[in-house]
Amino acid sequence: MQGYDRSLVWAADRVVAAARLRGRPALELFAWSRLGIWAAVLFAWFVFEPNRHPDASRWDSTRLHELGYVGDIWARWDSDWFLRIAEHGYSTPSSTPAFYPLYPALTGLLGRALLGHYLLAGLLISLAACAVAFALLHRLASDRLGESGALRAVLYLAVFPMSLFLQAVYSESLYLALALGAFLLAERGRFLGAGAITGLALLTRAAGFALLPALAIMAWRSPDRRGALLRLAVAPLLFLLYPLALWLQIGKPLAFLGAQELVWQRHLSWAGPFGGLWDGLRAGVAGVRQLASGSHTHAYWTAVTDTDPMRVAALNLQQLAFALLALGLGIYAWRRLGAPYGVFSLASLAIPLSVPAESWPLLSMPRFTLTIFPIFLALAALGSRPRLHTAIVSVSAVGLGVAVTQWALWQWVS
Repeated sequence: MQGYDRSLVWAADRVVAAARLRGRPALELFAWSRLGIWAAVLFAWFVFEPNRHPDASRWDSTRLHELGYVGDIWARWDSDWFLRIAEHGYSTPSSTPAFYPLYPALTGLLGRALLGHYLLAGLLISLAACAVAFALLHRLASDRLGESGALRAVLYLAVFPMSLFLQAVYSESLYLALALGAFLLAERGRFLGAGAITGLALLTRAAGFALLPALAIMAWRSPDRRGALLRLAVAPLLFLLYPLALWLQIGKPLAFLGAQELVWQRHLSWAGPFGGLWDGLRAGVAGVRQLASGSHTHAYWTAVTDTDPMRVAALNLQQLAFALLALGLGIYAWRRLGAPYGVFSLASLAIPLSVPAESWPLLSMPRFTLTIFPIFLALAALGSRPRLHTAIVSVSAVGLGVAVTQWALWQWVS
């Protein structure tokens, strides 16, 4: 086991060293990690495709089949919603407004330029935004943690179990790039640019609202406090474009507020984020009891009735583990990197925790943590110790391998 640990550290260090020699560390890690994940997904699809999820046809559609298996492999589940909006706009008031407009709008524009190839457009946008996010994370981390810490932060993002979503037809990579850009501009005192980028982040994902209190702290500390805060105010003004678009297309400017409830069974908890965390803990305790019993018939978490109780237990525990890990790393980021980073991390968690799902309280929590970039800075600070670095890379790589296989087979990932 010790030899395995040393070889794993050596391999990770060789990747980092090779990237440094070429002078483009973040982009080198982007290229090799994306190619590796792409190859792994295709391999899983070729080898295990006969065992794919029997109900995959429920989520599949013709929009997800455009480029052949090499490209189509990156369109699953929510990709269909994004592509539908890109092509037809917000046509279903009860569901489509749950997906914020910037990513599908860009996909629609590029897709029309590509003669109707919307899936290709979404894939290109995701890959480009992912490359930008890697470069920006490296730049932000190098200011705080030095070159070695910056390379660790990018490496940890590259092998994070949910990092496959950064090249899928999803909005994660675009939002991550915008959030990093907003922080970088604010740290350099360019609050008008930070406000504009934050506005674009608000138009990409609901999590963008976590940027507002974090950047407000930076503006409050600036020499021109009033001017900085006024410049940041451009962000909520830009967000008004979304309700305006909904009003023009479906006549319901506030449809995004309740769109998660009907399809995804999310509801606003009266206890805010503590309500979601409490429900997640309850589901986790039920999961422990379920796994301890070994029963596939008796369910301890009765909110889910159409899935094997043992699988329900495993998924609930996975989602709780990611939430608690992000919470702990967010608190550490506050202490190590400062209040803006901690506030952004905790607010990013508070948003989904405040709207837990009825059946799966922490639904999609592993994927949501992917865009909380301070946790990768916190991990990079902790990873300066070789044994901990080995543990981070090992556990992440194993989790990524499992997620890649699930994704290829239409098994629910996050």
